[in-house]
Amino acid sequence: MREVALSPSAREHALDEMAAHEVDVLVVGGGVVGAGAALDAVTRGLSVALVEANDWAGGTSSRSSKLIHGGLRYLEMLDFKLVAEALRERALLLQRLAPHLVRPVSFLYPLTRRIWERPYAGVGMLLYDTMGMSSVLPCGVPAHRHMTKRTALAEAPGLKPSALVGAVRYWDAQVDDARFTLTLVRTAASYGALCASRTRASSFIREEGRVVGAVVQDVETGRERTVRARAVVNATGVWTDEMLQRAGASGSLRVRASKGVHLLVPRSRIAMSSGLILRTETSVLFVIPWGDEHWIVGTTDTDWTHTKEHPAVSSGDIDYLLDHVNTVLASPLTRNDILGVYAGLRPLVSGQAEQTAKLSREHVVARLQPGLVAIAGGKFTTYRVMAKDVIDAAVRELPHSVPASSTKEVPLAGADGHQSLVRRNAVLAKRYRLSPERVDRLAERYGTLAAEVLEPVAADSTLGEPLRGAPGYLRAEIVYAATHEGALHLDDVLTRRTHIFMETEDRGLAAAEEAAPLVAASLGWDQTTVDKEIHRYRQRVDAEQEAGRQPDDRRADAARMRAPGFGGPQPAHMA
Repeated sequence: MREVALSPSAREHALDEMAAHEVDVLVVGGGVVGAGAALDAVTRGLSVALVEANDWAGGTSSRSSKLIHGGLRYLEMLDFKLVAEALRERALLLQRLAPHLVRPVSFLYPLTRRIWERPYAGVGMLLYDTMGMSSVLPCGVPAHRHMTKRTALAEAPGLKPSALVGAVRYWDAQVDDARFTLTLVRTAASYGALCASRTRASSFIREEGRVVGAVVQDVETGRERTVRARAVVNATGVWTDEMLQRAGASGSLRVRASKGVHLLVPRSRIAMSSGLILRTETSVLFVIPWGDEHWIVGTTDTDWTHTKEHPAVSSGDIDYLLDHVNTVLASPLTRNDILGVYAGLRPLVSGQAEQTAKLSREHVVARLQPGLVAIAGGKFTTYRVMAKDVIDAAVRELPHSVPASSTKEVPLAGADGHQSLVRRNAVLAKRYRLSPERVDRLAERYGTLAAEVLEPVAADSTLGEPLRGAPGYLRAEIVYAATHEGALHLDDVLTRRTHIFMETEDRGLAAAEEAAPLVAASLGWDQTTVDKEIHRYRQRVDAEQEAGRQPDDRRADAARMRAPGFGGPQPAHMA
């Protein structure tokens, strides 16, 4: 595989090529499942087109809890198949497919009941550890261990002594969900998939009762193209129902959106060396380490019936998370501690449960019409299995035999040579006069592609400097987002290529002033466009903050939708 850049010119070439030649598989949806499906198909030797109406990972796949895990709560629900499958995928990602993007993370599970809870939790944790083992790969994380109250408080002095009688420490894994999805897309493109973001499947083409492709619209220009395909895969997550209506497909596949809200707070506000998992009345609550400077607190699990493109965080959501986490914290969090918030929608296969927390996270693949297959449900951790299953269904639509999935053996871009990163990082640090810690952070985001990120610094040393307003990122990373990672707008750069939007107290407003001019040349922006992008980003921040002051979903959604573009991406010529 030769890694390719997702540049603006590569996007235009992909659009022209998919319109000029019939492909074997057209995948609609550029979240983790759609990107995984494109990679699965192209590595079987199929010709593939992948389109996404927004930015890559613009929906659910950039707004998760950022965990790769089996799901302890599903174990308690006796969903052993789902947990075992997820733990096998966790081991693959940690050790073979994406060791540069997925890393172990530990959690404390406080025990609150004497006598019976420790053996009960211990049996569950032992089963969790055991299910993560296989004959092919070890589980990739340490085994759980029991802790006394004294030992647990020494590791987590930020907890109230009254909040626990002991604890169990266990391990799962963490991922930068947006960057992971982007890396899947880039890997698929490197194997030959034609990938275009900001490209909406506006209608489907049917001939003699069969779906044979789609009309796709370039959201940036408004231009439409016809893409013919032998099989079409709908991997649009919470938009599944709308897309199937557009295709005129009938069936029982229905998706219910569940909103999950997360808060970002400074690491200094909670004195702990591990993450934390707590029971709530309906689900679980995590406190997850995010880098060296932040905690992610989440999540909620409630029905969402409003605008799907950008689910809003209400004041009620924030209160729910603060109230629950503060039950165990010695120094309670306040709204003043919150640096950022975000919300995502889980695509749950609709069932009879009154609460979304009780719906299954298993996925469903359905052939809805000749030539059209869809996938719904599932969870981020099992994206690869979902992708395999939907492509297995899609290839039945093809007139020739197709090899089985091989993605168990396909490392993602930046993973090859990961074992030599320590030596390579030292060379990069010396060459570009950066601290070893800075280069290590780059390697955690890009793997072996960190050297490619830094190449322009040789010609322009200012690109090796930290970005004003977001010193955790280099100016070179902002440029790289536009030249190699498919970013087309300022929001793409500050929200998904980096996480400046949620990691900075001003939501990235100061960084926006420097970031927009940095990408202008690569994206063909004049000063008017630069000013317009900054203005739209400011409007987005204002709308997010206003939504967070509203008491409920309806009013929060209305407040957030006042910012342009929140009803869906706007074409550049209309912005």
